[in-house]
Amino acid sequence: MSSPALAQQSGSIKGKVSTEIAGVTIAGVTVTASSNVMPKPRTVTTKADGSYNLSALLPGKYTLTFTSADGTVRQTDVEVLLNQSSSINVAFEAPPISDVEVIYITSSKVIRDGDSSLTNSLSQETVSKIPSGQSYRDLLAIIPGVQYSENGVLGPSAGGSGRDNKYGFDGVDISLPMFGNLSSEPSTHDVAYVTIDRGGAKAIGFNRSGGLSINTTSKSGTNDFHANVEYRTQPKSLYADKDGTDNTKYDTNKTWITTSISGPLIEDELFFYGSYFRPETKRTNKETAYGSVKDNDSKRDEFFGKLTWAPTDDLLFNLSARNSDKEKVGDSVGALDQDSTSEGSYSKIGIYAFEGTYLVNDDTELSFQYSKYEDKGSTRADTLLPDVIPRIGDSLDLTKLDQLGLFRVPTIQDDDAVALGYDNDAAQVLIDNYGFLNDDNVRAGGGSIGADNTIDSVEYYRDSFEIKLDHDTEIAGMEHSIHAGFQWKENKEVLARFSNGWGSISFIGGSPTDDFDGETPVYYSASVEQMSLRDSSGEAVPAITSISENYNFEINDTITHGDFTYNVGVLISKDILYGQGLKENSNNVSGYELAPGHKYKMYEVDFADMIQPRLGIIWAYNDEDTVFANYSSYNPDVSSLARAASWARNTRRSKNVYFDENGAYLGDTDAAGSSGKFFQPNMKPRRTDEITIGATKAISNELLLRTHVRQRTAKHAWEDTPNNARLAGDYTSPFGGVPAHIADKGLYIENLQAYRDEVGGSSYVVADLDGAENKYYEFSVEGEYAGDNSYLNVSYVWSHYYGNYDQDITSASSDANLFVGSSNLGDGNGRQLWDGKYGKLNGDRPHILKAMGYYTTDWNADIGFNFVYQSGDVWEAWDGTAYGFGSSTIRYSEPAGSRREPSHWQLDANYTQNFDITDDLVMKFTAEVYNIFDKQTGYNYDPYVSNDTFGEAKNSITPRRVQLTVNIGF
Repeated sequence: MSSPALAQQSGSIKGKVSTEIAGVTIAGVTVTASSNVMPKPRTVTTKADGSYNLSALLPGKYTLTFTSADGTVRQTDVEVLLNQSSSINVAFEAPPISDVEVIYITSSKVIRDGDSSLTNSLSQETVSKIPSGQSYRDLLAIIPGVQYSENGVLGPSAGGSGRDNKYGFDGVDISLPMFGNLSSEPSTHDVAYVTIDRGGAKAIGFNRSGGLSINTTSKSGTNDFHANVEYRTQPKSLYADKDGTDNTKYDTNKTWITTSISGPLIEDELFFYGSYFRPETKRTNKETAYGSVKDNDSKRDEFFGKLTWAPTDDLLFNLSARNSDKEKVGDSVGALDQDSTSEGSYSKIGIYAFEGTYLVNDDTELSFQYSKYEDKGSTRADTLLPDVIPRIGDSLDLTKLDQLGLFRVPTIQDDDAVALGYDNDAAQVLIDNYGFLNDDNVRAGGGSIGADNTIDSVEYYRDSFEIKLDHDTEIAGMEHSIHAGFQWKENKEVLARFSNGWGSISFIGGSPTDDFDGETPVYYSASVEQMSLRDSSGEAVPAITSISENYNFEINDTITHGDFTYNVGVLISKDILYGQGLKENSNNVSGYELAPGHKYKMYEVDFADMIQPRLGIIWAYNDEDTVFANYSSYNPDVSSLARAASWARNTRRSKNVYFDENGAYLGDTDAAGSSGKFFQPNMKPRRTDEITIGATKAISNELLLRTHVRQRTAKHAWEDTPNNARLAGDYTSPFGGVPAHIADKGLYIENLQAYRDEVGGSSYVVADLDGAENKYYEFSVEGEYAGDNSYLNVSYVWSHYYGNYDQDITSASSDANLFVGSSNLGDGNGRQLWDGKYGKLNGDRPHILKAMGYYTTDWNADIGFNFVYQSGDVWEAWDGTAYGFGSSTIRYSEPAGSRREPSHWQLDANYTQNFDITDDLVMKFTAEVYNIFDKQTGYNYDPYVSNDTFGEAKNSITPRRVQLTVNIGF
């Protein structure tokens, strides 16, 4: 079974025909697969040994018809799952009663062929009958063996960094370019099939994931017209009380409206499918010190359309487009904030794919896909100030501080501050004008007025093209399934960051500040993004554009010889990072010269450095059961360095602008920020090597058991770090400073200072961190039962994840779009790998038990459930004072993973009652209960020793909630 290729939107049927009937040959038997999801049937003929292979089948339920030369006919029904092969062996065991009689057989079964029992595929029926939520991310909760997570950005660890996961929607890679997260949120209402791979990859599908890879395929039209309307609600009255001191209820109402329509445009040739989805979340905000505030409201309109066209029996095309527009208002209003300071956001997601398959003959298939992914997001103030344009040299109008940006009303300071120059009289005037009324009906300071201070626009794009050729042949008595493919991807980020008016305005109070000149009394300061500032020419600073390109070639041969199948393949890749702000100049020591706005090649990892072998062996010791071993190597392609190390960051910093007591301009300085970085020469790319050994056992036609052990090793982590980090020697540390064998290596770049003399840049460099290594061990056992009216999957995974490089925890936030390759990790003493980083890593959950299933009753109802138990995640204490710093972020005061959060379990269940109003019209009522036993387990513990909340959970699992749905369709 091939690993799920993000653009391989099909499955297959294969098997053998045998006979005991004299005179009936098994060669030349016609095998036809027909389904309502395929505009035209697919037909092949058996080879001399009776084998056949029907490829490029859209996932769905098929009728398989076998017709021999003498007219003997056998038929069976089989379901084709996404990226899986259904194995159907048929025996012509008795003479036909007549030449035209059809005899039905029931021996079909989905067999997990090949070397990856770590792959699971779920059908449309399974997804619809168990409680699985409405967003793409919710699908992870029902995947066997995968951790349960309520993160909104970061994916779960699956034997590697959560930022190395890959997410596909209709074959389109929707992983956030450069960050590897699932920031987009396409819905699941029109997902037909889901497949997920946790390892054991072939060189099929361009799989470079260092974590898990998930793909979905959408519903398609058929020869019959269908329409559907659904309304779902989750009212705040059906939320459980929140645990904690306030014991309040959730104050959020959620609704979902879904419609779809499908059918034929040209019967047996051209099908269509279309849908509309509108989720809305509304939270009633409480009053703040300044009075009532607007509701927090989030609305989304999502449209999806798909065409399936089979102009001939040998050609099949799919064209799909998904557009999602989401707007949110009324966010980020604190208890002391004015309503006008609220923040909103806007996002537009586009997912487009055009793919085709040409069956050259029974043994050869040619396919292609072009896809485009767009994720345009903007975080912006609800109250915009378009007429306020900050210019260097302009003054502040102190009579309109509530109309110039986000003004933070001062408070009265103590005598020590006054002695340093703080003007309490001026502060009192501002409090009297802009403060809120406290309980004593007296104006007080400390609040915020005006408008939110920033407007961030971040747009992500990914264009991808791939072409593949698959050919079956026989050489020297062995069957070969040969696959070859090429893929090109371009990932782009366009970043623009503006201030709303003068941005954030603060009252300094008349004290001199070292941020300015340390002598001049400063009364006000404004933090303004440079893209908003205008100089005398009126020109604005352009947006930052960062680009990476990936080239991938793969070739794979699956060889069958007797009871053994051998998989031999290799994926080779090349990655190129492009920054902005330099251009090549061979006359300079650095090789560059400054060129603002110019695109330059930042770093290239060539094909010779990313050769990823895929080797496997499978022994089918009987017709249905196998044991297998597999070796796979991966070079993950996720990196934020095209943005994080770009020279354009030197010119995109914000400015601090200073004013006197009358608001007159005093001067400005560049705010602290990142700058462009050079790369250590000849770095080895990140690499994950994996060994898997496992077995499958078919207990019956309905029950399949799988088990495996797996080991992964990841090396060569890239991070930015001081060029002289190895020379820091012994320093204040619980762990002793730089080890001698690392100190002996000296500088990462010997002549960095000469580079900086030419073009500037950071004293930090991007380097292959010395000794970076992670290891993952896993044992898994899984049972899957598929009956006529029931389904059950139970899985258990024991695992251990440890090492010294934890990309998922590199800042105070454990669930955000963080740089991969340019994070806080490695940033000076206390943040190096030798500073206690070795230990259990984020995602180390030794035990995960999951069970899900459904049962269809005799009274036309469906009952489904999903259960999960998992060990708690690990954490450790952070204390900057242990290294002589005030900042504690990821400065470990004890070895990584020294502490563990409590384990969590929860049960979700649903009940759907179906009513057949007419032969074609069906109405459904569904009740879903999530977290039935209200297990609000805490997670994401506060690691800062200096905080009063040290050791307390910052988040907890969402309380019990109920969703009610009515659905009508024909």
